[in-house]
Amino acid sequence: MRPVGSKYLLEEPLGRGATGTVWRARQREAAGAEAAVAGHPGEMVAIKVLKEELAHDPDVVMRFLRERSVLLRLTHPNIVRTRDLVVEGDLLALVMDLIDGPDLHRYLHDNGPLSPVAAALLTAQIADALAAGHADGIVHRDLKPANVLLAGSEDDPAGLRPMLTDFGIARLADSPGLTRTHEFVGTPAYVAPESAEGRPQTSAVDVYGAGILLYELVTGRPPFGGGTSLEVIQRHVTEEPQRPGNVPLPLWTVIERCLRKNPDERPDAESLARALRTVAAGIGVHATPAQAEAAMGVAALLGPDPSPTPAGASDPTQVLPTSGAAGDGPAYDPNAATSVLPQTGGPGQGLGQGGSQGGADADATRVMPPMPGGPPGQDGGPRPEDPHPWQTQLRAARDRNEQTQLQPLDPESDPLRRRPQRRPAPQPQQPQQPRQLQQPPRHPRPQPQPYAPPTPARRPEPQPQRHEPRPPTPRRAPREPRQRSANPMRIPGLGCLKGCLFMVLIIVLICVLVWNFTPLPEWWDQGRQFWEDTKNWFGDAWTWLEELVGAGQEAADNVKDVQNDIQDVRDNLPELPANNG
Repeated sequence: MRPVGSKYLLEEPLGRGATGTVWRARQREAAGAEAAVAGHPGEMVAIKVLKEELAHDPDVVMRFLRERSVLLRLTHPNIVRTRDLVVEGDLLALVMDLIDGPDLHRYLHDNGPLSPVAAALLTAQIADALAAGHADGIVHRDLKPANVLLAGSEDDPAGLRPMLTDFGIARLADSPGLTRTHEFVGTPAYVAPESAEGRPQTSAVDVYGAGILLYELVTGRPPFGGGTSLEVIQRHVTEEPQRPGNVPLPLWTVIERCLRKNPDERPDAESLARALRTVAAGIGVHATPAQAEAAMGVAALLGPDPSPTPAGASDPTQVLPTSGAAGDGPAYDPNAATSVLPQTGGPGQGLGQGGSQGGADADATRVMPPMPGGPPGQDGGPRPEDPHPWQTQLRAARDRNEQTQLQPLDPESDPLRRRPQRRPAPQPQQPQQPRQLQQPPRHPRPQPQPYAPPTPARRPEPQPQRHEPRPPTPRRAPREPRQRSANPMRIPGLGCLKGCLFMVLIIVLICVLVWNFTPLPEWWDQGRQFWEDTKNWFGDAWTWLEELVGAGQEAADNVKDVQNDIQDVRDNLPELPANNG
């Protein structure tokens, strides 16, 4: 488990998306006043850790801090609530409620399409969530079944409540370094035509996504498919959807209005929710004639959205009017540059840059200390290399979160933000040379003399043992790292298979050579003729034995018949005298 801030512990990953990874986490202690939901120790939550490139983008970090209040106040029964935002070093995370149910994509895969009434009611709740986000100026921009979680029991489809997640993630990631309002954001199967063409995006892209979602809930597949993402996007731009046979006409009217190519012709999310509930009431089995008539006239409820919400739009910078008296300064110009408030000092302090005298006129509501006076770079004045006040606040926030960690981790070794990298093999260290022992000088080898009788060699006297330090054992040089092939795929047992095939090929080649260049074919013919002769001889012998056995059997039968005749004669002999008398 890895701590995030001082209040949360990551346990296991639940899913990975385009903007980050969702983790199942446990709350260690109650959150402070900065969180929307305090929670309690031991409570399970879901934490989405944004990708590393998002956390390293200063524009995303600034937007993350600026949009904090917007995300925390976005509450709706059909929106996964954001409980807290965490800034920790190079990590940005959103703490959300944990929904244990499946997402809508997996539910459709396991259970099949929904009935038209159930699809209309479920999409109406999603439209309510979109309307709540649009009212706060937030456009989802990536509406799809995988971003809709189902709270409740899967055994009771009527009790499932859709929960829209990832609301505001596209707004956080909408920075100049990554994406812009006119760039493509979303999934190809659910992308609006204006997003694919790079036109400005508004809340109409969410209505288009709701129409795609409704079509898939009824039919089990999106209206536009293809072999590649480019082909799918091209069909979104050029083709019109076709009505399936199982979609009622009122429901198709809603889908067709949502899938208009022109975003100005699509309804707003609130009207969409109202129209879907009208259709669900009019196409059910218990619908009254009035409800059925209202469903047939649902087109009247789907008027164009008069004021769509721009995607990724932030509040424009307000231009402060000059505070001079009439005639003392220029008049208010809405197109003028942003005014800069003067720095105010405390009693006894000097003037700031363009500031007023301290004392009673000092601003008592200021939070940041005044910038020291003086020319830049002199007498303690601001210098060009000094950090921006926003950067100072951001660094303070990160330091505050880092101080609450129990076991801080080095970002280079954190598995959440960086894949494990193979470390280079350490260079072999040269073993230290042991200290050379002083040995007595050796005499030069004597030159060979012309004949001389060999003299017995004299054994050198043993030297006294000295306790010298044992030289260190040199380390074995490490093996060179194994070179990998260009193809990263490895097939188990492929080396053994290659060896077997090679041996089979060699054996076949040897057999062909032996057959063509040796008298083996003649030997084969001779052996076959010998086998045929032997088989014929055994056949004749077997036939002779059968005839012999048959003759013996016939002789035995003849003997038996003779015996029977003799027995009959014996039986008739006593009757002869009686007949003669």
